[in-house]
Amino acid sequence: MTSRRLRTHQVTLRLGPVTLRPLTEDDWDFVVGWWNDPEIASDADSNEGPYSLRQVQKIMRRISSHAYCFVIEFNGRPVGECWLQEMNLDRILRRHPGLDCRRIDIEIEKAFWGRGIGTAAIRMLIEFGFEREGADAIFAMDVADDNPRSRRAFEKAGFELYDTVSQPADARANASYDLVIWAKRHVGRLAAE
Repeated sequence: MTSRRLRTHQVTLRLGPVTLRPLTEDDWDFVVGWWNDPEIASDADSNEGPYSLRQVQKIMRRISSHAYCFVIEFNGRPVGECWLQEMNLDRILRRHPGLDCRRIDIEIEKAFWGRGIGTAAIRMLIEFGFEREGADAIFAMDVADDNPRSRRAFEKAGFELYDTVSQPADARANASYDLVIWAKRHVGRLAAE
């Protein structure tokens, strides 16, 4: 069952001019615009869209029930969205039973690409996920091979390649990448396995 409202939280994160503030029911115009912007959509890691307000609300309300959803602000201006979500993909959950695995998803307006906003947002979500939420690992899932900016942003924040996933012949990308960063308490143990 899909929630009728976003699950809200009171977490606000800041790093320099970048702020992550809670996504609210007042932000739908921004989110629908970002999801339907062809510049963003052409680099998004899915082939869906265009999205109606109702579709965006349904998807984001479902995600928010297992995630911290944020609006990314740069110098006070909303420029994108991101979230730290409980892992929901079996290909990861099966390989790491009992571990608290999370995932980051992020989207930023093209006019603000190349300013380090994505890397700053990712770093804040990593710190929040490990230090305050106690996650064991944080993933970036399905980063398309034709989206090198996204992969670089995650790698600048410390992520490493976890897996390469081949895509169907009719997909936009030939492959996608799953990237991971492990909590420090797991690095030595995982290297020994």
